[in-house]
Amino acid sequence: MPTVSTTRLAFDIKAPLARINLHNPPLNIIDIPMMQELHQALTELESHPEISIIVFEGDSRAFSAGVDVKAHVPEQVREMLTSFHAVIRFIVASRKITIAAVQGACLGGGAELAAVCDMVYTARDAAWGFPEIKLGCYPPVAAVALPALVGQKRAEELILTGRQISGDEAVAIGLANRSARADELEGVVQETLAQLKALSPVALAHAKKAIYAWDAIHFDKGLARAEKIYLEELIATEDAREGIAAFLEKRSPKWTGR
Repeated sequence: MPTVSTTRLAFDIKAPLARINLHNPPLNIIDIPMMQELHQALTELESHPEISIIVFEGDSRAFSAGVDVKAHVPEQVREMLTSFHAVIRFIVASRKITIAAVQGACLGGGAELAAVCDMVYTARDAAWGFPEIKLGCYPPVAAVALPALVGQKRAEELILTGRQISGDEAVAIGLANRSARADELEGVVQETLAQLKALSPVALAHAKKAIYAWDAIHFDKGLARAEKIYLEELIATEDAREGIAAFLEKRSPKWTGR
């Protein structure tokens, strides 16, 4: 368990805990195959009542440096958004308690995946950020979820400038729960796991459902709207196409404002 075939994920499952390791070296980029594997694995785990906690993690170099830029080209962007947001929606709606353990780069879609988990523990020197604006794009999940987590002004600064922050700052602004030295991070995660394992899985599931009862309604509607703007308006602009092309061609973009 899971029985799905995976090439970009690794599992360590000892009920009630399932650990999902993002494994797409060197920076655990989330490409469309990884999105599909994540969705399949989460779907299977959801059907196992003996699993009540899921931990997402990468490695010391990167939790994930984000969604594959090549998947942002016009002919793939709709499939990319649909596949990635299916994973995000699944995590938000899951009855399992989800935890992100973050080291190294945690950028773009990687930061979005971590942010929608119920709890987030991060290395102090992890690099968090939403750099999509530098590609002439924006992060739809962060645009919807981040204001509720860190406040409107902080969310706008992070999304509109694309600046990176440390794990310590992520905790300070409410994006993560606790930070620790990289070599102490697992101990911090284990403290929370010990607390959760001592509790009723069904009580945890219902408590999570109640916590998200109001926010989930707004998140789902907001994400649908953010997707619509992205696919029907943003991708039609010259700057969005230029930003992706410039990144893939390893050159500076030439913005036209169109």
